[in-house]
This record gives sequence, structure tokens and C-alpha cells, in this order.
Amino acid sequence: MGELKPYLAMFVVQLIYSGLTLLSKAVFNRGMNTFVFIFYRQLIGALVLVPLAFILEKKTVVSVSLSFSTFCKIFVSSFFGVTLTINMQAIALVYTSATLAAAIVNSLPASTFFFAVLLRMEKVHIRTKSGVTKIASVFMCLVGVATLAFYKGPQLRIAHYYNDKSPHHEDHFSSSKRWVLGSVVLFMSVIIWSIWLVIQAQILKSYPAKLKFTSLQCLSSSIQSFCIAIAFERDIEQWKLGWDMKLLAVVYCGTLVTGLIYYLQAWAIQKRGPVFPAMWNPLSFVISTTGSIFLLGEPLLLGSVLGGIVLIISLYSVLWAKSKEEMSHHQNSLPIEERAEVKTEASSVEQQ
Repeated sequence: MGELKPYLAMFVVQLIYSGLTLLSKAVFNRGMNTFVFIFYRQLIGALVLVPLAFILEKKTVVSVSLSFSTFCKIFVSSFFGVTLTINMQAIALVYTSATLAAAIVNSLPASTFFFAVLLRMEKVHIRTKSGVTKIASVFMCLVGVATLAFYKGPQLRIAHYYNDKSPHHEDHFSSSKRWVLGSVVLFMSVIIWSIWLVIQAQILKSYPAKLKFTSLQCLSSSIQSFCIAIAFERDIEQWKLGWDMKLLAVVYCGTLVTGLIYYLQAWAIQKRGPVFPAMWNPLSFVISTTGSIFLLGEPLLLGSVLGGIVLIISLYSVLWAKSKEEMSHHQNSLPIEERAEVKTEASSVEQQ
């Protein structure tokens, strides 16, 4: 049972991510303001994370002090990597579909690798298979995003789905310009997210308290999101939450997405390494696509399926290349005697 726990944890993570996409799309279809939704989501997330951070990391990270310079870096990185990114994703979700949103997230590893190379934090060996695969995965990522943005294709009628007849919902799918705009905004958010992930690694070197770092970003994001929301939405009715889908979505995203997912991903990385959680990303695409058809009544478009498949191939190409490089680096770091034994064992297996 112990060996199955990481797999079960990652299944739960992708299930929660899918719920995030579907619930967000559902409340946006019902007219909830995206900026107000993001503020409430980040506020609840901060209320969950901040106490946990000071309780769990009280003893383990005693020597780490937060300087004013580091706090400013965290605040600025939070604006671009968290506040701006999730607001862009929310706006794009209004213009497109839950299927497309879940698909484009699979481009994150390839885009992160691209910016890591530009900032010289990652090296590419063009003469190796892994290096060529990494470069090819970036091009596949661009092809997949272009397919999602510019090619809708025919609807794939796999079932009689419930169709939301509201004019707001129909307008999203009748306007090709909105679809393209939403796709571009969604991909831009992934690019900003990628840059944030690369820069985040540098900030963590000076402030390695990961849980406090995350809680500070969430708290900063809630303040920033409030300023954005109050600037764009002055109607007090939009800020009211009742016992309905809006409250459920806000509480769900603030607690499960911000709180539980962070813990499960950190635990899985500790058990199986950093590559393991990324391998499960396509599952969110499958669940979100199924849910968007049968729960939200969204049509399944051929372009979304083809683009999603290309992005999944791009994802696994990067993961395969990274695993090959890690194996090669591990073998090269072994003593000469052990390295010779590994090669001998590998050749004997091939002969058998």
C-alpha cells in the first residue's frame, strides 16, 4: 500500500486541479466577476497558509531571517507569478473553455525549459538525443498552442450533453476573435508563470523557508488582487457571497488548491523526485475535458483534442530528456570501477 500512496496523491492533485478549472468556469458562466473571485480565492488561501507556515516551520527554519530586500523581491514576484498569472487565466477561461485551459497548462514544462536556457540556468547539448528532444519539445509546444488558438475544427459529438442556453455562454463559442484572444492570453500567462518559476529558484536561495515563502506570496497576492478588483469592480452586489456555487468555488480554490495541493506535491517530490508530479499533468486535461462536456455542456472541438495531444507529447518529451540527462550525469559521477560495472551489466542485458 505504501508504494501506491504517491500515485494516489497525484491522482487527487489532478482531480483537485480539474475541479478548479470546472468550478471557475461554472461561476464565470453565471456572471461572477473574475477579479473579485481571484481576490476571495487568494484571501482564503492566505488565511490557510500563513498560520500553517508559522506553525510547521517554527522550529525547522529558525536561522532564516526575512530582510526588507527579500520581502520586496517576494512581493514583486508574487505580482507577476501569482496575481497577474491567475487573473489572466481567469479572463482567458471566460473567453475560451475548460478543455483548452487544461490543455495549455501542459506547455508549462517546455516553456520553463526555454527560459531556463535563456537565463543560462539550463544547458542544451545539441549533439545528444536528449538535447535534440528538448529543442523539438519547444517547437511542439508552439505547434500545440497554435492549434488550440487558431483551429477549432468540427464538434465531436460523443454524447448528448446539456447545453447552457444563456446568451453569455453562447457568445463565447460564436466569437472566433474571443477564442483566439483567450488562447493568446492563456499562453502568455503560462509564459509569465514559467519566468516566475525560474526566478523563484533564485529567491529561494536567499530565503529557503518554502512554506513561509509560499504563504508570503499568497498574502501579497491577496492584497494585490484586492487593489485590482476594487479598481475594476465597484458594484457591491458583485462582492456578495451567498450559500451558492460562488461560495463553494471560492472556498474550494482557497483551501484545497492553495493548501492541500502544495502539501501533496511537496510530499510526492520528496518520495519520487521532481519529475513525478509533472508526469500526471495530462490527467487533469482528460478529467477537465470530460467534466466540461457532461457538467458544463461545452462542445468537444477537434482542435482542442489535437492541440492537447501535441502538448502532452511535448510534455513527455521534456520529461524523457530530463530523465536521460539525470541518468547520464549519475553514471558520470560514479567512480570508474562502478561505471564499468554498470556498462557491463547493460551490455549483458542487451545480449539476453
